[in-house]
Amino acid sequence: MEEHRPSDEVVRHYRDQIDEGQRLAHGLGQLELLRTREIVRRHLPDGPLRILDVGGATGVHAAWLAEDGHQVHIVDPVAAQVARALESPAARAGRITAEVGDARRLAAGQASFDAVLLLGPLYHLTERADRLTALAEARRVVKPGGPVFAAAISRFASLFDGLARGFLFEPGFQDIVERDLRDGQHRNPTDHPHWFTTAYFHHPDELEAELRTSGLSVREVLGVEGLAGWLGHLADRWHDPSAREVILRSARAVEAETGLRGLSAHLLGVTARPVEAGRG
Repeated sequence: MEEHRPSDEVVRHYRDQIDEGQRLAHGLGQLELLRTREIVRRHLPDGPLRILDVGGATGVHAAWLAEDGHQVHIVDPVAAQVARALESPAARAGRITAEVGDARRLAAGQASFDAVLLLGPLYHLTERADRLTALAEARRVVKPGGPVFAAAISRFASLFDGLARGFLFEPGFQDIVERDLRDGQHRNPTDHPHWFTTAYFHHPDELEAELRTSGLSVREVLGVEGLAGWLGHLADRWHDPSAREVILRSARAVEAETGLRGLSAHLLGVTARPVEAGRG
């Protein structure tokens, strides 16, 4: 059987350039974390649950899920991230387990988890067939009726990021944006540390279509951060609880607005494995 491996530049990005846990723990990265958390909690059934976190990196989402009382198993293609996850207090307490693996070929058995998170794999599967395979695998391993959460990066993310942080005025970045807008294929030929790595950026309608094609029942496709995610000055207000709630409320207000979902840096598809007729 063919071995599936992430590209070298993707592994290098997460191993050497970006600490995913730290990214979500500081500044407006916390907006992505909290918004993702509240959407997932909104749709999880009563627990405790057995949850599969595919592409779970160092365990930033597994940590709060474990704190909520769930048992979480991480699958990630980057060995260094799996090692970090296994060093966490929740892993030492037995609430988080982790292994190196690929979203397109999960080791888990049929209907073996109550819920599945795909909060990263769709970013780096640049071929539609691979994304559909990963979604089908998530559908296979979750119990009937169980939720599957699938995150994607917005087709317009580089455009807005380039405007917000000034990259759009630097040589080469406009070419990256033009390709993103044309076909969603994001490439960073100069390996600039702030211009991300090899990825696929979804249009919201396209994400919804792929979720349906994979056989999942779509509950909703939401924008995660809204406009607030691009306004760097809001990071200075984040530690004020009342201001933080204003920022979060601004994202909630437009999360399902069809014409504004793509304004968010991240999209989150909330789906479920269909329940077969005649079964509960």
